[in-house]
Parts: sequence; structure tokens; C-alpha cells
Amino acid sequence: MSKSGSKTAKRTSVSVGIFLDVGGRDLNMELVAGEAGLKRRIPEVAIHRPGLALTGFFKHFAEHRIQVLGMAEYAYLSSLEVEERTVRLRRFFERKIPCVIMGRSKRPFPEMIELAEEFKTPVLRSKMITKHLITAATIIMENLSAPRAKAQGTMLEIQGIGVLIEGKPGMGKSETALALIRHGGALVSDDVTALRLDSAGSVLAAAVDVTRFHMEIRGVGIVHVPSLFGVASVRGEKRLELVVTLCKPGECELGGANLYAHGSRDFLGVEIPRVHIPVAPGRDIANVVEAAALDYKLRILGHDAEKELDENLIALLQRGRAGSE
Repeated sequence: MSKSGSKTAKRTSVSVGIFLDVGGRDLNMELVAGEAGLKRRIPEVAIHRPGLALTGFFKHFAEHRIQVLGMAEYAYLSSLEVEERTVRLRRFFERKIPCVIMGRSKRPFPEMIELAEEFKTPVLRSKMITKHLITAATIIMENLSAPRAKAQGTMLEIQGIGVLIEGKPGMGKSETALALIRHGGALVSDDVTALRLDSAGSVLAAAVDVTRFHMEIRGVGIVHVPSLFGVASVRGEKRLELVVTLCKPGECELGGANLYAHGSRDFLGVEIPRVHIPVAPGRDIANVVEAAALDYKLRILGHDAEKELDENLIALLQRGRAGSE
């Protein structure tokens, strides 16, 4: 298997408006001023507290990040005369920061609202405690800006392993997935799978919104999986760990008994182990896919069946040679 990270996946650019739409409810956040700047992009994921920048010291100032003003910053600005506070805030807004969030439901100063409108810089307000606000906002930004892609295939959780079943049309991907769900598997997505790269370098798979929890079965039509099999039969998101390619006999890139000899598939710069399974009439593909997932799980735990068999054969041969001598 190839090493992961062979390519560098680019992060998605996020606007202040998208950040507000997605994080508004979770962060208990509202727009106070600077609506004209909602299309402004947020170049960096991390969240920043300006601190010394409010005193006029801008060396090492992270101007490309969301700025959060907590209790300390608010108390400092409150201690200044209006004229001095206006000067400090003007220098702050002149840095073209993406946006400002006021924590602990603090009301922005009137001069801050005026500067926000002048520089088209959104000012938001949240009821959250500052440290909790920064943590939650960072997670939201990580998710929003994570590199993304789409893959053709049906994604399942099988015995705790995230498996993407792919193949040409008519190979029976959805039918195989349906049988696996009946065996205790869980559907993540059908036909089109949305992928994103998390901060740990793992590829996470989910359904696109319009098809979430639905499957198309040839001859039956569209079915709603949790209605048929219960809420335990679906997952919102799952880490992609194994790719199973269904193919016609003679067209598969078979690599012998070794799972890793089948190679891998690159998704967002991460190499995912891949196994090819020939599809033939009368063959129970669902059981084979489940066996491949379980074998991968054993390999993660350090058990290699092929290696164990080789060692047993070598030991047997060595004992035979010793006996003949």
C-alpha cells in the first residue's frame, strides 16, 4: 500500500456569511454590524484574541483570523476615553480583519459599530463564554474549510469499518449494500458519497443532503432505509478505511490472497486500501465484502492470516527436513 499524504489537499475558502449561517445556532451568535462584509473570506482556520493589538502593538498580529473579544479585551477598551478607544479600534479595523466576535453577550461600543460599517467588517455577538466560544468556533471552521471531494459509490459501516463499495453501473452495489444492512451494517450514503479531510488526516464520508438515508434499488425504486430497518441502520458520517471495487471476472486487478496487493485509492491525498471482488452469478458478494472488512479489521489489530499461514508452512517444512536428517 502506498504511503498516505502523497498529495496536498487544499482547504476550502470560507466566507464570514457561511460561518455565520452554519455556526450561528451552535455558537448562539448574531450579526450586530457590518452586514456589507459578509462575503469577506476567512483565510485562516484558527481563532485569535487580539490582546496587545488593541494597545497598538501589531507585531505578530494574526490579521487573517477571526478576532474574538472576551472579557479582558472588553474591560481594557472600557477603561479608555472615547477618543482614545476610537483611535485604537480604528487601527484594529484598518488591518482588514475578517470579522469580530464579541463574547459573553457584550454589546459593541458605538464607535465599533461605526467602524464596522465604514470598513465593511462584520461584528458578531455570542452569548458563550470566551474559551468555549473559541473552541467551538475552531471546530466549525475546521469542518467548513476541510478539503472536500465526491466519490461514486455506496458507503457503509461494516463491523465498525467504513467501507466504500464502488464499481461500474449494474455491478450490484446497492443490492450488496442492502444485504449488508440486513446483516447489521449501516448505510452512510448511496451512489454519491461526500468526502472531507479532517485535521487528523482521516477521510470522512457522508451522504449529500438530498439523498441522505435513501437508497435506490433496481426494480424497487427509492427506499428510506431507517423506515425499513430502524434508526440503527444509518450513520451520519464515517471514516473511510477500505475501498471495495466490484468488477467482472477477468477485469479485476487481482493481487492474490493479500488484501494490500490490490493497491489503494487516493482520496484527498490519502491512500485508502483497496480490494477487488469479482462478481459472478450465484456468488454471495455481501458475505465476501463483509469478510474483506473483517480481514482488514484483524490486520489493524496486528493479525495477518496470510503471514501466519506462511510461518506455519515454513515451520512444517523445517521440521520435515530435521526429521529426514
